[in-house]
Amino acid sequence: MPNILASYVLGKWTSPTDAGRDLVDPSTSEVIVRISSEPLDYRAVLDYARQIGGPALRELSFAQRASILKALGKYLSGHIPAFTELSLRTGATRRDSAVDVDGGIGVLFVYGSKGAALGDVHTLADGDTDMLGKAGTFGVQHISSPLRGAAVQINAYNFPVWGMLEKLAPAFLAGVPSVVKPAGQTAFLTEAVVREIIASGLLPEGSLQLLCARPDGLLDHLTGQDTLSVTGSHQTATALRMHPVVAANAVRYTAEADSVNSSILGPDGVVGTQEFDLFVKTVAIEMTQKTGQKCTAIRRAFVPTELMDDVEQAIADRLSKVTVGNPTDDSVRMGPVVSSAQRDTVRSAVARLEKSTRRIFGDPDRVPENFSPSADADRGAYLSPILLRADNPLAPEPHTIEAFGPVSTLLPYRSIDEALELVTLGEGSLVASIVTADAASAQTAVTALAPWHGRLLVLSSENSEESTGHGAAIPHGVHGGPGRAGGGEELGGLRSVYTSYSAPRSRAHRTFSRACGEQRAGGRGWRWNRGRYL
Repeated sequence: MPNILASYVLGKWTSPTDAGRDLVDPSTSEVIVRISSEPLDYRAVLDYARQIGGPALRELSFAQRASILKALGKYLSGHIPAFTELSLRTGATRRDSAVDVDGGIGVLFVYGSKGAALGDVHTLADGDTDMLGKAGTFGVQHISSPLRGAAVQINAYNFPVWGMLEKLAPAFLAGVPSVVKPAGQTAFLTEAVVREIIASGLLPEGSLQLLCARPDGLLDHLTGQDTLSVTGSHQTATALRMHPVVAANAVRYTAEADSVNSSILGPDGVVGTQEFDLFVKTVAIEMTQKTGQKCTAIRRAFVPTELMDDVEQAIADRLSKVTVGNPTDDSVRMGPVVSSAQRDTVRSAVARLEKSTRRIFGDPDRVPENFSPSADADRGAYLSPILLRADNPLAPEPHTIEAFGPVSTLLPYRSIDEALELVTLGEGSLVASIVTADAASAQTAVTALAPWHGRLLVLSSENSEESTGHGAAIPHGVHGGPGRAGGGEELGGLRSVYTSYSAPRSRAHRTFSRACGEQRAGGRGWRWNRGRYL
């Protein structure tokens, strides 16, 4: 019988007593490991975090905690090859794994570097002192200090490393211990990383616990000093937000949920321009990276009506060159979705989308067009990239149904104002992008879309070489979004303790910065001091 994953709780690795359930490789259907089907004693787990982990972290200053994060980043960097090999068994290619593994470790370095600037202090002044008396002897000073609870994170299957570390880093820096509940399907990779974290000996005892078990009852023991950070579907995020204990105790809650993210090809992006090519490349990448299993992936691609046929053909041409198969084959550019159950879910979503769209490329029920001969289509959870076209941009399906896989829909627009109105039909998203070299179009888009998104990308030939891309959730920017996207905010530089913003240099991004600055801080940039953990 395969091994069963252990949990790291109460200062030790604990193996479950039940037989558990199988976790299988989505490329081959081979059993990798098993995971427990029973819960743990979560009251004891949370008490251990509060009574052991919290005090140990609060003894350290911000600079000391930042130093540990940098040291941990260096330590884990030495294990990237091993983590990457294991990541292939989640269905991710090597390039996909770099986003998850290398990207997650990179978050530690970013928070470690920025946190060092906070100094050897244990609390932070929150703004300036407001004097209340004429003599200047009495006033009000807000401060930020660590919560006395635990930072509980419930994560999704698509980023088993990054999803954990992007939540751990700000909580650790703020002096709050973390309790990690990974998604079952890819928990074996999270467990492998946590084993190395514990083996490093760098973290104070109790500052990190891992739950490879059912979460039943976990939320029942949360208090007003705890935080709950959830990544998952809109339905899951909504259900956990409404948990009676979370609501009754006003538990600090942040959710990052799926959303129907958008990208707009600006009116100036005609055939032959670099912006046209950038848009086509971006949509194709977002469809196929992580097999489209990214909460930031482009689900709706808005195109000027007169360019629809050209864009359709160009994206289909790029998709036809994407080799699908087992990620252990280095020629493969897109692996399977995470499981056969997820493949069925995507197929069902595509069928509903096709009520108002027509298929341009791919078939969800057949072997992908460019399928690797080294893979077994009958044993893996493989899908073709699926490009759809909705000639009626007001049809509800593309704006409300997310196929969480390699699926995107092209929609036409007649003016930039119409495109911006159509984007808002998604009722709140994590990210939107506009590909344009026209500063006026960029500023119009940013101003209109800012209330509906957590992050906006202005992309042009001027900044494309340095751009991190549409779907990259960088630690310097907010990850989250309003409405359907969950209403939460993660990351944002050192958003949980301190962060500042300065305008990027490119012309298009200066437009972005000015538009946001006019709304938030008179065009001078802005600072946050209050956060989720302090």
